[in-house]
Amino acid sequence: MKAMIFAAGRGNRMRPLTDSCPKPLLTVRGRPLIVWHILNLVRAGITEIVINHAHLGHMIEEALGDGSQYGAQLRYSREQPDSALETAGGIAYARELLGDGPFVAVAGDVYCPYFNFREVDAVLEDNDVWGKPHDVAKRDVAWLYLVKNPDFHPQGDFALNAFTVQNEGEPKWTFSGIGVYRMSMFDAIKPGEKASLGSILREYIARGQVGGEIYRGEWHNVNTIEELDALNTPLKL
Repeated sequence: MKAMIFAAGRGNRMRPLTDSCPKPLLTVRGRPLIVWHILNLVRAGITEIVINHAHLGHMIEEALGDGSQYGAQLRYSREQPDSALETAGGIAYARELLGDGPFVAVAGDVYCPYFNFREVDAVLEDNDVWGKPHDVAKRDVAWLYLVKNPDFHPQGDFALNAFTVQNEGEPKWTFSGIGVYRMSMFDAIKPGEKASLGSILREYIARGQVGGEIYRGEWHNVNTIEELDALNTPLKL
């Protein structure tokens, strides 16, 4: 399985830091955000990783290189800095690098140091996984990892009923930014076209074709300088 890390965002809420540094290269607990993902993916045996970038993308390539220092094989999908393609558009643009098989994608600005990417390889297989009914596994085109609603997003995104993600229902959970997808979801998007992942997901969710589960480990969406500072504040013993 290949992986994609989304790193094309401008990071406006992190300015002025992101005026001179792309958000995924901001350091959390001694490492750039994006490096935490690369190391976790490699640890799980996922070494072929595609990174899309736009704003200050050359700095990402200079910092990470070909990925050999991490045991990874990095390839870059270069978008225009003034016209980033949004998440689904970025996937379609990187299709030649990702191939046509299922892949895992993760937002480059989330911090989840203990996420086990070994789990993702089987979630869309046509067999019984962790008690998931056979017919559910066959119909899923995506598998989302949901988390407890953070303070900045108390309303959540999706409900979950027996491994099936739903647009409506209670309780609501927040999409973590980590998901596994079949490339066929993006067939209708032309390379270079802007497209939102959220709208596509909601269409397939309405058809009952998106599975998911709750991730209860440490997870932070690093949106503001205050959140970044809090993560980097030494623990008081």
